[in-house]
Amino acid sequence: MGSKSKKIKKLQRKLKDLRAQLDADDGAPKVSPLAPTGFPDLPVVAGVRFAAAAAGVKYAGRTDVMLAVMDTGSSVAGVFTRSATRSSNVLDCQAKIGRASTDGAAIIVNSGNSNAFTGRAGDGSVVAICAAVAESTGLPPERVFTSSTGVIGERLPHERITAKTAELVAGLSAGGVEQAARAIMTTDTFAKGAGAEVTIGGKTVHIAGIAKGSGMIAPDMATMLVYIFTDAQIAQADLQTMLAGLTNTTFNCITVDSDTSTSDTLLLVATGASGVTVGANDADFETGLRGVMRDLAHQVVRDGEGATKFVEITATGARDDAEAHRAAMAVANSPLVKTAVAGEDPNWGRVVMAIGKSGAEADRDRLSIWFGDILVAKDGWVSPDYREKDGADYMTAQDLCIRFDLGIAKGTATVWTCDLTHGYITINADYRS
Repeated sequence: MGSKSKKIKKLQRKLKDLRAQLDADDGAPKVSPLAPTGFPDLPVVAGVRFAAAAAGVKYAGRTDVMLAVMDTGSSVAGVFTRSATRSSNVLDCQAKIGRASTDGAAIIVNSGNSNAFTGRAGDGSVVAICAAVAESTGLPPERVFTSSTGVIGERLPHERITAKTAELVAGLSAGGVEQAARAIMTTDTFAKGAGAEVTIGGKTVHIAGIAKGSGMIAPDMATMLVYIFTDAQIAQADLQTMLAGLTNTTFNCITVDSDTSTSDTLLLVATGASGVTVGANDADFETGLRGVMRDLAHQVVRDGEGATKFVEITATGARDDAEAHRAAMAVANSPLVKTAVAGEDPNWGRVVMAIGKSGAEADRDRLSIWFGDILVAKDGWVSPDYREKDGADYMTAQDLCIRFDLGIAKGTATVWTCDLTHGYITINADYRS
């Protein structure tokens, strides 16, 4: 690239940074440039109702707690963070998942405080919240599942939440899912939802899910807070098997910053209210559920803190799929790759670096790299047909694809990430203020 072109790109990046700074300084919250247009029109899932309220957990007047209540006969499955410092809420949910029960269930979530690294006080907060929800709903406490998200290490003022349980129950509505999605947001810039309708045996079952997540996103299950509901009738063991399998190709394939939260939870509830029985190997239902899970996972990446680019990274030619995943995640998590993407720099050498450090087996002299459909490197060397201008032009797009072949066997994996910008630093430098 000539010196004139480099100067132009440098000026363009400076202009981009100045615009971002102006956006940050005018006091108005800025929605991610990668956000979808509005909250989706989700299908109504029979057997579940939602409510939201302003409890003042951290900020006065902000809607910050949501409640979902499911009918008798609901099955609940879950996957959770494997962090060694996971919150009291996560530990409590893990202990409850899989217990045989014909009762209904409830999920209550607050934002503003994660109730993590709060010792026995955190355990007490979970007990108190479960007891209050149980009293207001008539459910047993062991069928109440809680999540908290926000600042780590500050005691949760749970009495502000328990004071709202009666109000929440009174406000339950089948159409309250969007408000529930907004109540669980922290640094999110938009509420996240996805849905599907699946025809099984001539009858329709519905799937709807909400999520929160923007930073501290890396796959160690579950990567964020996610709540998915269906009115299909599915046994708990089958539901758990299905969820665990689909998680590996959706939520476990995204990363924003390589950091794993203490509070990450994914709960899947089957109310059975449609009367349609679904088994663990039902391909049609699994396809619908996978679509909802992948949509929500992508939305989390698109709302990555400070993100301006959505990046799909595909590894092929690996020893096996696990090796491909390892290499793809190394590229996705590389600060050098992510900042090059932010700067719209087609620096394929950084991709080579990340592959090399990943620990995945690769044949240096057979390695090939593509930016979109552009063959950048072939057989361990820059492609003779590659032109730097073509790569630079491609990197100006908002949605990007980076693909590489390791030259070993047939293993493949696809993961998703975003760029790393000054906005990420600004958000996290001021997170507790």
